[in-house]
Amino acid sequence: MQADPDSSAKPPAAWAIGLAFALVYISWGTTYLATQKGVRDEQLPPALFGGTRVCLAGALLLVFLALRREAWRLPASDVRGIALSALFLFVGGNGLINFAERTVNSGLAAVIAATTPLWVGVMEMISADGEKLNGRGWLGLIVGLGGVVLLLGHKLQQTSIFGQDVNLLLVLGSAWCWAAGSIVLRRQRLASTRLAGAAWQMVLGGGVLAFLGVLTGEVERLPEQWTATAVSAFLYLLIVGSLIGFVSFNWLLAHVSTSRVSTYAYVNPVIAVLVGWLAGEETNAYLGAGILIILTGVALVRSGGSSFKARHEESA
Repeated sequence: MQADPDSSAKPPAAWAIGLAFALVYISWGTTYLATQKGVRDEQLPPALFGGTRVCLAGALLLVFLALRREAWRLPASDVRGIALSALFLFVGGNGLINFAERTVNSGLAAVIAATTPLWVGVMEMISADGEKLNGRGWLGLIVGLGGVVLLLGHKLQQTSIFGQDVNLLLVLGSAWCWAAGSIVLRRQRLASTRLAGAAWQMVLGGGVLAFLGVLTGEVERLPEQWTATAVSAFLYLLIVGSLIGFVSFNWLLAHVSTSRVSTYAYVNPVIAVLVGWLAGEETNAYLGAGILIILTGVALVRSGGSSFKARHEESA
């Protein structure tokens, strides 16, 4: 198979690997609270808020690649794979989480989103050529979904599922979309580099999400004057969530096994809950128990035969 064009002959220093992991963990673990600040506290329209910053981040990355005279154009053979994965990752995954966090607090959203590897396991099971789970993986799937039921059960007993708590289901839908997008991307043999592919995913996915916001009348709901909190949330998600987090993630995939990189799915909820607690969000026994059960299930699935691989790992 063709070697990964992003791979380097000399492995990076241990401190660089550690720094990249820290950037992914911290950046993606804190974006839940920043999203909540934007769409719930500041009442910014979810699709425009998420789509414009993702699209802008991708455009900035393309400009960066062009200035460095690196390959930035999207080959025609890559359009289908990039577009499909972008729709899942950013329109479905990012879009749904933006809508959900109008009512769901950041810690709970991060915990439910940690089911993404569990959805990957399910999709691989039902796929004819997917990687099958062994007994430990099946146990992890059941345990992880049990944790989700524990988290959602007491909430859904309080109000109708068709009321405010429907946003909890949007978080689950977001996790499913991230899983589907990851599998679509993993199975595509793309000619573009990792950075260029990531940039075009953000441009296309963010652009479509923003366009949907325009079609649904979100432009009319934009504030006449942006507060410091709204601007800070937008810039934080643009710089830290999209550029630093997504670029660090892609860089790690060139140097570290995907199974190690995917540990962000376990660490993000812990960071998000901690940040939410420091910001004054309410915690309870259900949340603590749900974290332990879901992360236990995810760990079992990860060690039970299901993979969360990236596309370039197959071509290495």
